[in-house]
Amino acid sequence: MRRRDFIRGIALFSAAWPLAARAQQSGTPVVGFLHSASRTSYVSLVDAFREGLKETGYVEGQNVTIEYRWADNETARLPALAAELVQRPISVLVAGGSPVSALSAKSLTASIPIVFINAADPVAIGLVSSFNRPGGNVTGSTLLSAELVAKRLGILRDLLPSVKKIAMLVNPNRPGVDAQKAQMQDAAQAIGLALHIVTASSEQDFDAVFQTVARQQDGALFVAPDALFLDLRVQIADLARRYRVPTMYELRSYVEAGGLISYGPIGRDLYRQGGILTGQVLKGKKPADLPVLQPTKFELAINMKTARALGLSISSGLLSIADELIE
Repeated sequence: MRRRDFIRGIALFSAAWPLAARAQQSGTPVVGFLHSASRTSYVSLVDAFREGLKETGYVEGQNVTIEYRWADNETARLPALAAELVQRPISVLVAGGSPVSALSAKSLTASIPIVFINAADPVAIGLVSSFNRPGGNVTGSTLLSAELVAKRLGILRDLLPSVKKIAMLVNPNRPGVDAQKAQMQDAAQAIGLALHIVTASSEQDFDAVFQTVARQQDGALFVAPDALFLDLRVQIADLARRYRVPTMYELRSYVEAGGLISYGPIGRDLYRQGGILTGQVLKGKKPADLPVLQPTKFELAINMKTARALGLSISSGLLSIADELIE
């Protein structure tokens, strides 16, 4: 073989060598990032994850490489995507969005550290042993949105004092959905509200959901935490306005997309915390020794334009405690 051909072959091999393998060879750690939703809807949250990493001294493209895998709301793809990442030389596997991401990762490896970022109760669905002592190879950050149900319902009652029956939208394929429904039922019963459960597991289901809510004359809709719903928040908000259904959400990003009202943690904080945990693991800490992080700040957001479109008058009490009024 001529020397020129040999050099050309080496160059081509180097260019084709997977990025993660080259990063490992050069000593740069590789983070596998698995998510159930689509990249386009989570740009700001991924930025927050990188901010958390940076706080621990890691900057993507400089001293850490991130291998992304997005399921685009097809949760059936998550086990295969997780297996693909586990087979690569990664230092940490980050699992976001649907709890299926983290459960898929955990089922495949007991040695690679896993950091989950989701809104589920990680103890209830079997990800960790406890919040303070996760055990095993898994830790993460969670919104624990189910625990805020009573607070959200109280705000909804203040907004719509005459409403006697509401609907709750859940994803029937979500791990822990039965607990979501049970907690909502208990909270609704405690303040004298009748509850009607509606379900959606794909983008095609939402129009039928709002037709049902309108036909049943439910006074409002409560959207349960779910990565699919967050990813499709613009469509949900549009349908809520079209069918004139006052709707309560978990995160401000829904209200920014045209939704009526939200109360809950700050979504960016969840992903930033996930980035911090990932950086700590890269520095050598064991997931078993890193407590699951929970939100400490909560915000109430109201879309005033949507309220006017629905013919709603927001009380001075709600206006006074709102963290953000969006026009």
